[in-house]
Amino acid sequence: MQNVVFPLSRVVPAFAPEQGNFTIERSRTCLTWKPGKNSHVSETENTPAPARRSRSGGRQGNSRRGGPAIRQSDWRIPVNIDRPTEPVDAEGVERIHDATMRILEEIGIEFLNTEAIDVLQKHGCTINGTNVRMGRDFMMEKIALAPDQFTLTPRNTDRQLTIGGRNIVFGNVSSPPNCSDLDTGRRTGTHVDYQNFIKLTQHFNCIHFAGGYPVEPMDIHPSIRHLDCLYDKLTLTDKVVHAYSLGKERVEDVMEMTRIAGGLTHDEFDATPRMYTNINSTSPLKHDEPMLDGLMRLARRGQPTIVTPFTLAGAMAPVTMVGAVTQSLAEGLAAIVLAQCIKPGVAAAIGTFTSNVDMKTGAPAFGTPDYVRATQITGQMARFYGLPMRSSGVCAANVPDGQSMWEYMFSMWAAVTSGTNVVYHAAGWLEGGLCASYEKFIMDCEVLQNFQAYFAETVVNDDTLAIEAIREVGPNGHFFGIQHTQDRYETAFYSPFLSDWSNFENWRDKGAVWTPERANKIYKQIIKEFEAPPMDDAIKEELAAFVAKRKEEGGAPTDF
Repeated sequence: MQNVVFPLSRVVPAFAPEQGNFTIERSRTCLTWKPGKNSHVSETENTPAPARRSRSGGRQGNSRRGGPAIRQSDWRIPVNIDRPTEPVDAEGVERIHDATMRILEEIGIEFLNTEAIDVLQKHGCTINGTNVRMGRDFMMEKIALAPDQFTLTPRNTDRQLTIGGRNIVFGNVSSPPNCSDLDTGRRTGTHVDYQNFIKLTQHFNCIHFAGGYPVEPMDIHPSIRHLDCLYDKLTLTDKVVHAYSLGKERVEDVMEMTRIAGGLTHDEFDATPRMYTNINSTSPLKHDEPMLDGLMRLARRGQPTIVTPFTLAGAMAPVTMVGAVTQSLAEGLAAIVLAQCIKPGVAAAIGTFTSNVDMKTGAPAFGTPDYVRATQITGQMARFYGLPMRSSGVCAANVPDGQSMWEYMFSMWAAVTSGTNVVYHAAGWLEGGLCASYEKFIMDCEVLQNFQAYFAETVVNDDTLAIEAIREVGPNGHFFGIQHTQDRYETAFYSPFLSDWSNFENWRDKGAVWTPERANKIYKQIIKEFEAPPMDDAIKEELAAFVAKRKEEGGAPTDF
């Protein structure tokens, strides 16, 4: 190894030789790192070694070691230690609340489901055809029944999630019909693509739940698509899963498959949340038949619903962001009230998908300043109502470029600063949700790991204040070689798996590989090396038999 010269403006290298095997000479402009006779640093030595197997399947990574594909963080539930940003003062919160209640009292919400209408009528709501009006005292009484936090327990209980409080959990991109990578470009999603994205979902410890389909497998008929997709999701992952509320057959099948995969009796499944659904209102001011049906079916069995109105300011909601948020709250709270009428105390969360449109074209925009403020205001109101909150890691960009990342970062900072508890679409989203990108999935996971490192508690004690280390170095030395640094250099800072911290010359000499190209290589290596998490053979056979039986029965009815 040759002497290494670092200008003082450069970052410290990503390795530190063992104590005693080097010397550092300091000048006014640079540090010269001189190896001793026993020093040797190679590319191989700087590559993480394979990690131990974990009971959750796949490879269990940590900040020091990872699987052969990447270096990743440990599985953990991040706790957002920052105070939330609150753009609205106390008077403003009361005015938004009053306006929300006025919408529910004076204008009403359309419930396009006869069973839901019957339930709400029995609870004293004012019904006019499909229009439902609710008094504010009734509303607040029912909302107060919903818990401010709840758990979701998948088949691997080590992957249990607590939703609410200061916890923030991240899920994969959900529901795009298309996918893309650098090799073959944009294309319609297939079953193989679906399975590949599920494998990425399982692999990354920073992805906590397997939400909707990360890409729609358009080569599977819609009548049986949910059966194949949930079988894959329950066997290729051991994380919390979700049911689309798109008809009773799909919802009932997913609940039954989740029960089987967990080795649970019906009573055990009903006793605590094991999975969930997310429903969207049909803005403005409507809830449709299948979404409400799914909410009610899950509520009867003690399973939670996230209610997420899709309110684009200037299109399906007022052009003012405060007005759009207010409409969104009215739509969301009305459905949560229905769940409480079905089963008092059932878990629920309020979601926000309030953003603006491009007023020149009408196209949805995401990751905008208006999106951030709308999310933060919704966070204030979620805390006012005592409900956990969902937001999303979204962008409008069409390719995994700079725009995709700055819009995504705006969306993620909206989640962090609003006090969001559940982040949908946290990895892989492109084109306003029309495309799942393999490279973007990897790029987003790097960001999520950065956020998890950011959430680390700041410890102030004698050790971290490092007075003795400062005394030892004095005004003319350096901190590279002292014991205080040597004891901590491997874990002192976040170490990326995707970012390239090389200087330009080194980056150029290694091939000048851009970030999406590095992400492309990583995603393919993860899929190549993937190992499914363990599942009892008898349970897997029972699950497969259920799928076969339901396919023979025709699955779910469709219009095709």
